[in-house]
Amino acid sequence: MSDPKILNSIAARLREAEASRQTIAPVRGEIAAGGASPGGSPLDDMATAYAVQQANVDARVAQGERIVGRKIGLTSLAVQKQLGVAQPDFGALFANMAYGDSQPMPLSRLIQPKVEAEIALVLERDLTYEKHTFADILRSTAYALAAIEVVDSRIQNWDIRFVDTVADNASSALFVLGSRPVPLSGIDLTACAMTLSRDGEVLSRGNGAACLGNPLNAAVWLADRMAQLGTPLRAGDIVLTGALGPMVAVTEPGTFTTQIEGLGSVRATFAA
Repeated sequence: MSDPKILNSIAARLREAEASRQTIAPVRGEIAAGGASPGGSPLDDMATAYAVQQANVDARVAQGERIVGRKIGLTSLAVQKQLGVAQPDFGALFANMAYGDSQPMPLSRLIQPKVEAEIALVLERDLTYEKHTFADILRSTAYALAAIEVVDSRIQNWDIRFVDTVADNASSALFVLGSRPVPLSGIDLTACAMTLSRDGEVLSRGNGAACLGNPLNAAVWLADRMAQLGTPLRAGDIVLTGALGPMVAVTEPGTFTTQIEGLGSVRATFAA
């Protein structure tokens, strides 16, 4: 069993970093020290990192915040290889992380933000099976939306490995949903082209296949994982399925626009 004192210490430092907008050193060394068996396997470290994440999720819920869904991270095979893992990760989405299309987001809420274009799913049925299929996800999804996730890291200079980002709620910060709901029958989830631009300049390109070959692969993984943990995805949940192309750093106020074929556009506006 992980050392509760070390878990709580790491969780508290991540909370303080977010509140103060001051980064901290990577936490992977402490996670290895505080695991179920110090110096143990990567699986031990992963479990410890998720325990840190859950401690902070519990703290936010205790303060009255509302969980509205989950985000899936590390859906790029290239990024997985870079971090030495063979699976995505997940984090919790809260209502106070959501902004509307073009609604100004204060940069003062963020530390070193980046944006990435994603397909969001909004569920209309619970996903409670031990093992899910594409058919389960298709039947349980009310509609898809174009989305922009604003990722941020409380770790200095984005110097992260897998357990650093997991502990840090999968480096989540804010998200913006589009306002054109489309049933999954109306979009080609693999071939849909994506552009992410600012002031007319395209900064990132991609498509649905960039997300584990198909965003539904990511959704199935998440549905299975959450059911295994006893916190299954529920009707009404938002699922950010993962990036469709490279992320882009946000360095000053301005508006980023994502266009996803079949889903329309959505804008993330950052204000000083």
